[in-house]
Amino acid sequence: MALLPPSFMDAVVALGVQSSEVPFQGTATGFLYGHPTGEIDDNGEPLFSILLVTNRHVVECAVELAARFNRSMTAEAKAYPIPLHNPDNSIRWTVHPDPTCDVAVIYINTDVLEEEGIYYQWFRGDDAHSLSAAKAQEIGVSEGDGVFVLGFPLGLVGEKCNYTVVRQGSIARVRDWLYGNAKSFLIDASVFPGNSGGPVIVKPEATAIDGTKANRTAYLIGMVSEYLTYQDVAVSQQTGETRVAFVENSGLGVVVPVEVIQETIALAVEPKPPQAKTPPRKPLGQWLVENMPRGTNLEISGDRNESGRAISFHDEEETR
Repeated sequence: MALLPPSFMDAVVALGVQSSEVPFQGTATGFLYGHPTGEIDDNGEPLFSILLVTNRHVVECAVELAARFNRSMTAEAKAYPIPLHNPDNSIRWTVHPDPTCDVAVIYINTDVLEEEGIYYQWFRGDDAHSLSAAKAQEIGVSEGDGVFVLGFPLGLVGEKCNYTVVRQGSIARVRDWLYGNAKSFLIDASVFPGNSGGPVIVKPEATAIDGTKANRTAYLIGMVSEYLTYQDVAVSQQTGETRVAFVENSGLGVVVPVEVIQETIALAVEPKPPQAKTPPRKPLGQWLVENMPRGTNLEISGDRNESGRAISFHDEEETR
């Protein structure tokens, strides 16, 4: 008997850092998500583009990042570096335009994974696996419903293979999201550093109270973003002044809904407008020679002027 499809665990990816000197250290969680392309294969099955999904803060706060995948449950997992920035230092991932929406996505070349024998699954970006606000209302999702939180809390990724940690909780507050008044909702679950970017699954139930529906399917409803904190203050008995403030985990976790993830993916997959091609600039020295006024004598040399700056012009072309 299983309440959570085993394939869901295989869609979870360990994120962290790895070098030749240090073994893989987990710092966060991600998962693979399939965006429908609208095309079908030779067997009539829909085709998907596969993206790696995690939190925006995971990407923006990292100096480097690697994603570790399983080859099997017996062979040693393999980590692949995931680029964070383009050559111009702009972020390479696609993030949600609303900075309060903690989502980042990037394409994954699954051909490479398959060539190297990586075992992976993904969440389908359709009603079969994903739960939009409209569908959540249709099946009667409400406060108190059970959820599973998947990920790698405290960097517990497994020594040689990724072994996803599954914890249970419940939906604490969801109506603000269901009715379009928020872009996140709350769960009552133990969430710790390392859970960031982990998928949250609605727990199937066999029974329901009269007048409500029993949900019999495990759906991806969102992704862990953070846990809410509270302060516990120690006060001096002598002076009455605050001596120490402790920041504690409240036990409430913030979840980014699937719809916000899909909005971010839509930006990543939308066709980019064609860029107007501009001819490259001529070498600076050539441009000066061709455009100098008559009577001007410009000597191309390696000499330096009085300030010490080179006055020679090189032939490297400048690009706009």
